[in-house]
Amino acid sequence: MTEAPERPNPDALLEKIEAATSHARRARLRIFFGFAPGVGKTYRMLTVARELERQGRDVVVGVVETHGRVETAKLADGLERVPLRRIEHRGRVLEEMDLDAALARRPSVILVDELAHTNAPGSRHPKRWQDVLDLLDRGIDVLSTINVQHIESLNDVVAQITQVRVRETVPDRVLDRADEIELVDIAPEELLLRLKEGKVYLPDQAARAAGHFFRRGNLLALRELALRRTAEHVDADVVAYRRREGVQATWPAGERILVCVGPSPASLQLVRAARRMAAGLRAPWVAAYVDLVGVAPSRDEDRRRLETHLSLAESLGATVVRLTGSRVGAAILEHARKHNVTRIIIGKPTHSPLRDRLRGSLLDDVVRGSGDIDVHVISGDAGQEDGRARTERPAAPPLALLPYVSASALVALTTLVSVGLRRALGLPDLEVLYLLAIMVTAIRYGRWPALAAAALAVAAYDFFLVPPHYTFAVADGRYVLTFAMMFAVGWVLSALAVRIKNQERDAIAREKRTRALFALTRDLASAEDDRVAARVLVRHTRDAFEPTEIVVWGRDGAGEPLATFPDDLAAGTADRAIATWTLEHGRPAGLGSETLPAAHAYCVPIRATSNAEGALSIVPADGQALGVEQRELLDAFSKQAGLAFERARLSEEARVAALRAKTEEMRSSLLSTVSHDLRTPLGAITGAATTLRSERSRLAEDATTGLLDAIIDEAARLERLVGNLLDMTRLESGDLPVKREWVPADELVGAALTRLEAALAGRPVTVAVPDATILVAVDPVLVQQVFVNLLENAAKYTPDGSPLEIAVHASERQVVFDFLDRGLGLSLATRKSIFEKFERGEPPPGVGGAGLGLAICKGIVEAHGGTLGVRSREGGGTVFTVTLPIVGEPPSMNEEEA
Repeated sequence: MTEAPERPNPDALLEKIEAATSHARRARLRIFFGFAPGVGKTYRMLTVARELERQGRDVVVGVVETHGRVETAKLADGLERVPLRRIEHRGRVLEEMDLDAALARRPSVILVDELAHTNAPGSRHPKRWQDVLDLLDRGIDVLSTINVQHIESLNDVVAQITQVRVRETVPDRVLDRADEIELVDIAPEELLLRLKEGKVYLPDQAARAAGHFFRRGNLLALRELALRRTAEHVDADVVAYRRREGVQATWPAGERILVCVGPSPASLQLVRAARRMAAGLRAPWVAAYVDLVGVAPSRDEDRRRLETHLSLAESLGATVVRLTGSRVGAAILEHARKHNVTRIIIGKPTHSPLRDRLRGSLLDDVVRGSGDIDVHVISGDAGQEDGRARTERPAAPPLALLPYVSASALVALTTLVSVGLRRALGLPDLEVLYLLAIMVTAIRYGRWPALAAAALAVAAYDFFLVPPHYTFAVADGRYVLTFAMMFAVGWVLSALAVRIKNQERDAIAREKRTRALFALTRDLASAEDDRVAARVLVRHTRDAFEPTEIVVWGRDGAGEPLATFPDDLAAGTADRAIATWTLEHGRPAGLGSETLPAAHAYCVPIRATSNAEGALSIVPADGQALGVEQRELLDAFSKQAGLAFERARLSEEARVAALRAKTEEMRSSLLSTVSHDLRTPLGAITGAATTLRSERSRLAEDATTGLLDAIIDEAARLERLVGNLLDMTRLESGDLPVKREWVPADELVGAALTRLEAALAGRPVTVAVPDATILVAVDPVLVQQVFVNLLENAAKYTPDGSPLEIAVHASERQVVFDFLDRGLGLSLATRKSIFEKFERGEPPPGVGGAGLGLAICKGIVEAHGGTLGVRSREGGGTVFTVTLPIVGEPPSMNEEEA
């Protein structure tokens, strides 16, 4: 019979399909990686580009830096190039890749040399790698180059090796995004020879480089860094492939070590041994701990000791993982196969063999299930373990009698019921009653009272129900098996009941932690700034941990806290010192940690990525260090808060950047507009004054008067423009005092018409004021300025001789002024933006202006508590409506006359 093939895992199959779809859909990034300039990255990139072109791919050159190398320049000849963009900066003309042109060209493959390059000011992005990400987002494959010294995470290491700080760096996530990283490698001696021959730099530059950066020791160290970084990328690809393909067998392509860590003091020896083995093999290593499902929680001493062991492993360079499973060996082996572990380090058992026969052997499980994985069994310091176990084990708690008394009473009650029913029911039915009593005892009181109940149930069943009655003698030997089965079933039921109870407890605890984390995340999502987020964090931390004190610090540890509990809590100097250390080092400090463990507070960094956005400090109510689960939950709280803090900071930076861009745009618009409007009257004044000075004796009197009138008119125009600018500045700064007084509405209109008598000459103006007693409390000077601006605009934007109308309407609460014209009108889009600064309608030829008049009008009207609106007029034209509220009680006419 043919064995049916194993059914594939649906989740793994779905992940494989999604990965294949994503891989086929996204653009590919191929990086040519080197350890120093001159190793041949650009040459190799051009060689690959030539090969792709021969395969029929559409390949173009975005930017290639040849640095005067003849061979590289020859290889680039013949490839299509995107014209470089020329940018003038500080008197120099710089050439940069034209990203917009490359996106418009949209080739299949584009070459972008020197990924870490800083673009010239005025480019779309400050860094070239950001241009590359834009190209990839548009579906264009990219070939690029980079040296190891430009990787952000290795910047400090390279500076320490070479004594040269590289300023242009690329985030590691860009390299992680790369689909292929090809190491371009040559021997350091060959590179030094190329440098000496002038194939890397010009002679003067080569001499300086040979004495500083290009030393053989530096090149050897940089080469090792490049090889390691490439190996990390390849290793990540291997792990991803194994996970995607469901490979379970170990591939010993590279060593990877896993050490099993527990609360036993002997784990310290295992951690140190794993560190030595990893250092000797130059291999990554993992410290793993398994949290068993359905097992009662460990003692506090064991938890603290386990946390110490895991912290030591992390400080020695291990990756700490916490696994969950029903069996330790199965969880360890599953993780080892999934992550291609080649060696497992486990401690030698020191307990009696009887325990292994009863409960199973962890070592036997791991060795038998390891397959191709090597297992190293290492002994710890047994004397230390036994000694510490004896000194640290607390005294056994006093035996609780109530559960056993309750279990005995339940068995006695079951016996009474069984004796009463033994004539009606058979013995097998009565056995079930006893099993039910055992199960209830196990659920209610635990394993050991359940075992006591099982023993009492067997004895009572034998004594009261099995013939001969009221004696432990058994007439039928088959009942012995019944007794054994009753006790065994009771044992199993008690074990299952205890496991279910523990699982229920764990599920409730997990649900409580998940609910708390969800509530925190939900409330942080609506936090607008750091202080609001800090108050949210304090509230949820108080509910989850119930500490006596909570302090949330900002990015400056010495500053005032963002939020506290209690609200009037005054943070002390010690708390500030702990917070400052946590912010500087990005690690927890305080109570129970490796730093300042005797402090009364425990402090964790609030961060989302690499930089700490703040710190969270709590003082536990019992004064004891937090447990493992509590620390994990607090760390999750701090990470969620870090995301909120980072989001608020980035939002503020974006707002400031947008405001700066808007300000710059307004400044440019103001300069371009106002400079033209200022230059026109100044030019007219200068021309008229120059003519008067040089030709005054030969000019007729009428000509002289005309020139003087022109000077006066243009000076008045210039004064109005400057006045508008000053008014706009005062409006925006809020420094525009409104001096209200009761003024008749017809006087306000009449004063404005008088000021514009010359400008409105030849235009019929109709004023409709239904009642001469209409009064309004306004600043007459400012409101007259509004009316003047509206009428002046109407005169500018309507044909000569076109009529103007002014209508006044009054009610108990407001006075409305309508200014009506018969011009071309305004479109809907223009009406929506006409009151913005520097916004204008379509002006007739020869009509200038800065677009500030209506913005000033709107500001003045709103300063009075009114509104300014605009609408189209039936039959053509525009209506501007000024609505001013009636503030206070107007005086009577008799009072006015008096």
